[in-house]
Amino acid sequence: MKTPTTVVTGGAGFLGSHLCDRLLAEGHRVIALDNLITGNTDNIAHLAGHDRFKFIKHNVTEFIYLAEPVDYVFHFASPASPIDYLELPIQTLKVGSIGTMNALGLAKAKGARFLLASTSECYGDPLQHPQTESYWGNVNPIGPRGVYDEAKRFAEAMTMAYHRYHGVDTKIVRIFNTYGPRMRLRDGRVVPAFVGQALKGEPVTVFGDGSQTRSFCYCTDLIDGIYRLSQSDFHEPVNIGNPTEFTILEFAKLIQKIIGSTAPIVHKPLPQDDPKQRRPDITRAKTLLGWEPKVDLETGLRKTIEYFRGKV
Repeated sequence: MKTPTTVVTGGAGFLGSHLCDRLLAEGHRVIALDNLITGNTDNIAHLAGHDRFKFIKHNVTEFIYLAEPVDYVFHFASPASPIDYLELPIQTLKVGSIGTMNALGLAKAKGARFLLASTSECYGDPLQHPQTESYWGNVNPIGPRGVYDEAKRFAEAMTMAYHRYHGVDTKIVRIFNTYGPRMRLRDGRVVPAFVGQALKGEPVTVFGDGSQTRSFCYCTDLIDGIYRLSQSDFHEPVNIGNPTEFTILEFAKLIQKIIGSTAPIVHKPLPQDDPKQRRPDITRAKTLLGWEPKVDLETGLRKTIEYFRGKV
C-alpha cells in the first residue's frame, strides 16, 4: 500500500503540530507549511530528522507549489486566538480567504482530499444552545472578532464551492475550545491565561462575572475526531468538541485547585461580542464517525499544566 503524502498548512501551530504527529503515526508522509507568524518550530522540533516529515517555511497566501503528488491537504493555517486576530486582522482575513483558495487550488490540482479547520466562532454569540451544524449563527461582521469569524465563514463557503463546482473531495470541521500542550502561554485564550497566572501565583483574571460557559476538549481527542472525519465520505460541517459545559469561574477555580494557588480571582469587563455560551452538539460526530471525547477535564489539565511548568 502506497504511503499517502499529506500537506498540513499551519503545521507548526498548536493543533497543526498535533495533527502532524497523528498523521505520521498513521503512516503518512507529512509536509508542514507555516510562516511562523503564530506557529513555532519548537512544536515540531521532535520531528526533525524524521524520514517522513518535511517542514517548509511558507505563507499560504502566496501560491503553493509542490512538485510531488499530494493525497491530502489539511488547511489549519490561521491566527486562532483573540489576541492574535486583534493584532493581525488583515493577515487573519487573508489566510481565511486567499490562503483557503490556495490550499483548495493545491488539492484540486493534485486530486487530493481537502479538510478545512473551521471554528465554532462561525456561530458567533449563539442564540441556539447547544449549537448544531444546521445553525447559521449570530455574528457581528464588523466587530473586532469579525475578522476571524467571517474569514472562517468565507473559507467554509469557498470549500463547499470547490466541492460542488470542481468536485473536490472536501471536509469541514468546526473546532470548539481545545487545550493541551504546545499552546502559547500568552495567546489570550482561557487555558494558558489561567494556568500561567496560577503558576506564577498571580491573581486569576475572569472577564465579567464568570457565568459565561465554555466546553473544553483535550487536543488528542480533537485530533482523533478530525482524523476520523478525513477518512469519511461526509462533506457538510461537523462539530468536534467536548459537550461538557463549565462556567469560566468554575474553570478558574479548578485550575487553582490543581496548581494549589491561593491567589484571588479578579474580575474585569467582558470583551465586545464575547460569546456567553459555547457548547457543541456532537450528535453528528457520534453518529457518522463513532467519535466522542475520552479525556476528562482534570486529566487533560494536569498534562497541560505539566507542559506549562517548563514555560513559565
